[in-house]
Amino acid sequence: MNGQESFSIIGNRKQKSAVEKAAQGIFTLCAFIAILAVASITAYMIMNGTPALFKVGVKEILFGTLWKPTAAGPSFGILYVILTSIIGTTLAVILGVPIGLFTAIFLAETAPKRLAAVVKPAVELLAGIPSVIYGLLGIMVLNPIMYKLELAVFKNSETHQFTGGANLLSAVLVLAIMILPTVINISESALRSVPPQLKSASLALGASHIQTIFRVILPAAKSGIVTAIVLGVGRAIGEAMAITLVSGSSVNIPLPFNSVRFLTTAIVSEMGYAAGVHRRVLFTIGLVLFVFIMIINVTLNKILKKGDVEQ
Repeated sequence: MNGQESFSIIGNRKQKSAVEKAAQGIFTLCAFIAILAVASITAYMIMNGTPALFKVGVKEILFGTLWKPTAAGPSFGILYVILTSIIGTTLAVILGVPIGLFTAIFLAETAPKRLAAVVKPAVELLAGIPSVIYGLLGIMVLNPIMYKLELAVFKNSETHQFTGGANLLSAVLVLAIMILPTVINISESALRSVPPQLKSASLALGASHIQTIFRVILPAAKSGIVTAIVLGVGRAIGEAMAITLVSGSSVNIPLPFNSVRFLTTAIVSEMGYAAGVHRRVLFTIGLVLFVFIMIINVTLNKILKKGDVEQ
């Protein structure tokens, strides 16, 4: 006992105070860096995206339907591009979110352990596949199927411009598959984080397992599920490479069997050779994309907070 160093409560408190102050300073700095990053990105997008609006005109860019940036009399209308991103992302979310959510419920609540041990790594592997691979698989597998369907639907048409399967439908299906890992992994984590006492209490009151899942567990995990949906929407609306390969990348009305161009693919396809006003308009497209993502995040967060208040 005598050989051991004496323990001082006062000295220990001083050390703890110094550590706490240092930790608080580090945490504050990290928070400041995060805020600074968002503010810097916002300022950069505004500074580079707004000049074209004043030079070309808001109406001409946002509500114009003709995109010919390299013509003798250039036109920079991106209305069809905006509509394509909205419709394509919405359809992908409508397809992908229910599948992803039900898969998460299966893994978290009903799957046998052996089957879950197989499905879970497969989902994680799906998340690690590069976007370009999805695009290549889309070209090799999905586009031929869509082309056969297109030939059947427009068999006797004399006005339809055939796309070879590279159309809006192909892009939607690829996006729906790509958002699955995000929705599944985050939703499953949210479901598993629900306190087990809630499930036990529901079952004890006579509710079935399915009733407990949909009336107790899902509402309790709503915050995490909404986060999964937000990130899934962000993944869908921000995807470029895979969509460039399977969508046809032509500016058209976003109909199922038309070749289309999304906001992201418009930037990727033309930024390499764009110059002058054309390049500025591409930055404007980036600004529109940025605004869309911000609106989606704010809207879903408000819906989530409103639901929490009502509960």
